[in-house]
Amino acid sequence: MSEHQRETAFLRQCLLYDDTGEGHKLEESITQLQRNERCVRRAVGVMGLLVALAMAGLCYSAVFVAGSSQNVSQFVTPFISKVFCALGLGSLISLAAFVGFWVGLRQQLVRRQKECRRLVTRLMETRLGKSGHGF
Repeated sequence: MSEHQRETAFLRQCLLYDDTGEGHKLEESITQLQRNERCVRRAVGVMGLLVALAMAGLCYSAVFVAGSSQNVSQFVTPFISKVFCALGLGSLISLAAFVGFWVGLRQQLVRRQKECRRLVTRLMETRLGKSGHGF
């Protein structure tokens, strides 16, 4: 578990002590953002795997051209190369889009964490009294 995940888990535990609707909405929002982030992270992994597969296929087709007979390679190899190029290009575009979406989700999660810290600080001040120390 990363430091970011531990901090989020701690803040979510602190939110359980808040009885207001704001705390419940914030907790639900954090849960949904974490779920979306896991999904996008998996999509990034799949796109990375597809890019690697396309690169391997292009390398294999380049070797296949050198080692195959003339009549087979003039029909099959260009088609295979185009398929792997299309797969690689599509995967790279999707990878860039998913990484951008992942960064956006991470920024939203950081904002929710800040809101959560403010809410927990306010909750502690109301229950324990105001402290002379700032967070």
